[in-house]
Amino acid sequence: MLVRMLFKQLAPLFFWLAYRAFRSRYFNDSARIRRWAMNSFRLAADLGNRRALSVYGYLLFLRGDTEQSRIQGGIYLERAAEQGDSKAQYQMGQIHEQGFASYFRIDPGKALACYRQAAAQGHTLAINRLHDVYSHGELG
Repeated sequence: MLVRMLFKQLAPLFFWLAYRAFRSRYFNDSARIRRWAMNSFRLAADLGNRRALSVYGYLLFLRGDTEQSRIQGGIYLERAAEQGDSKAQYQMGQIHEQGFASYFRIDPGKALACYRQAAAQGHTLAINRLHDVYSHGELG
């Protein structure tokens, strides 16, 4: 219990270190650094760090090599969106609008709600998507 609390306090540090490795020029060159960074993202995300949930979910959803890993990425994005991450909210709007596998069904109502939440926080792509939705009468 005490160890979990300590790790939870260190989750932002795990995320920051992983993000630095991810943004470095060595990330694509070294399988070891890539594996370490992804494991660190997962650790921070599993500890509930909002930014880690968003980044790790995005990476899994877009770059996942299996359908199951992409679904897991969507679940991480969903958790980040619930915590108020505007990028994750926008991504969840995209996922609900287009659907994915059998896990994320097309749901225009959820898509619109996610876009609205992201737009309320100033997410530019969400604002543009809402403009298009209202201009063309899309998503019900």
